[in-house]
Amino acid sequence: MKRYLVFALVGPFVGGFLLLLTTTYQSGYWAQTSLGEVGKLFVVFFKTLQYSYLFGFLPSLMIGAVDDILIHIRRIGPGLRMLLVGLFAFALASLTYSSRGPDSGAVQFILYGLVGFVPAVMSSWLVHRYIEEPRAAAAST
Repeated sequence: MKRYLVFALVGPFVGGFLLLLTTTYQSGYWAQTSLGEVGKLFVVFFKTLQYSYLFGFLPSLMIGAVDDILIHIRRIGPGLRMLLVGLFAFALASLTYSSRGPDSGAVQFILYGLVGFVPAVMSSWLVHRYIEEPRAAAAST
């Protein structure tokens, strides 16, 4: 249960911030922005944080479920599990957020994929680091 709590708390927060950075980059905001206007980015982030949790809660729990499934496979170590969870989240986020029109491309696909990859790997690492993992059940024959 603690695993899902970590994914539900960390995922929308980090993913929402990365999504905001990605959309501002895609819109050209950073090409004409001075350092004085960077504070506006954080204001927008904290004003829209409730929506990050509203729309990011269930996807984060889905990624947490994938992590929970993979932890029960003995041959998959923590590093490989974090990578697999991150790649799954990368694929889901990039397919969900990136467009398929004429403005799409590799940069857009990668940036939106990182919106899923970074919070998933970060949450999986936090779970591995701070939450006791279940012990493998002894094989009864």
